[in-house]
Amino acid sequence: MIACCTVWGLSPLYYKMLAHIPPLEVLSHRTLWSLVFFAVVLAVQGRMGPLRSALSSPRSVVIILIAALAIATNWFFFILSVQIGKAVEASLGYYIFPLVAVLIGVVAFGERLNRAQGLAVALAVLAVVVLTLGLGVAPWIALILSVSFGLYGLVKKSLSIGPVISVTAEVLLLSPIALIVIGMAWQQGHGAYGASLGDSLLLMVSGPLTATPLILFSYATKRVSMATVGLVQYLNPTLQFMCAVVIFGEPFGQWHVIAFSLIWAALAIYSLASLRQDRAARKARVRSEAEAIGLTSSRSDSSANP
Repeated sequence: MIACCTVWGLSPLYYKMLAHIPPLEVLSHRTLWSLVFFAVVLAVQGRMGPLRSALSSPRSVVIILIAALAIATNWFFFILSVQIGKAVEASLGYYIFPLVAVLIGVVAFGERLNRAQGLAVALAVLAVVVLTLGLGVAPWIALILSVSFGLYGLVKKSLSIGPVISVTAEVLLLSPIALIVIGMAWQQGHGAYGASLGDSLLLMVSGPLTATPLILFSYATKRVSMATVGLVQYLNPTLQFMCAVVIFGEPFGQWHVIAFSLIWAALAIYSLASLRQDRAARKARVRSEAEAIGLTSSRSDSSANP
């Protein structure tokens, strides 16, 4: 999980090296090389069958296409944010994503906010308002990144297929658009792939750079609690934030300090509440299992000693 979030968190360094290539073209190459990498992985694992099954139902294809458009939007604005010097705002987007996900749960599933969650969401909203008033413009990139990723997660809830297969299906559906974008770039004489060996290799790296952390994430979520997953995931925006401020030298003024302080306070409240809920759930599960074992033992004793 740490390895996964470290790759995600340091990815701005990679996309900064491609800042001279239009973001839509970078996104197109990311889509195609991800498809190549995922296809190889599934072929080696002998799991091409589930991929064909996922694309055999018109309903599944529609859901996967909506998810693909949501994640493509997220990828595009993340690449754009790094290229135009807005990586700080991108990190803000991934900081507030868990709280946006809570709001989506309220709207989509009628979930109720407990006191801690309500306070955390209120602080996040206040942070966005402070940043908007202080800078004179809303943090649109942060909002687009958090909402698009939240909607992506919402759509994926209705799919029963695994994450690697679903993402492979998503980039497969996006690949015709990616091919058109790259073809148009070549036709206009400024296609990046093939223009230089360095750029070509960097663009090819986008495939494993996209696929590897997702595979690590899928592996990790099966082995650690969701509360732990939620906490470790904050490593991603924290590393993005460090890249933006320390390495890229992006401005971080007083309004950013106030807004980020509010977000970090909100996440601390939210995380503590999540940990308590997870601990209470585990205690209840252990108690239930102990009671079940005790009941089974008592029945066994009673049957052995009529």
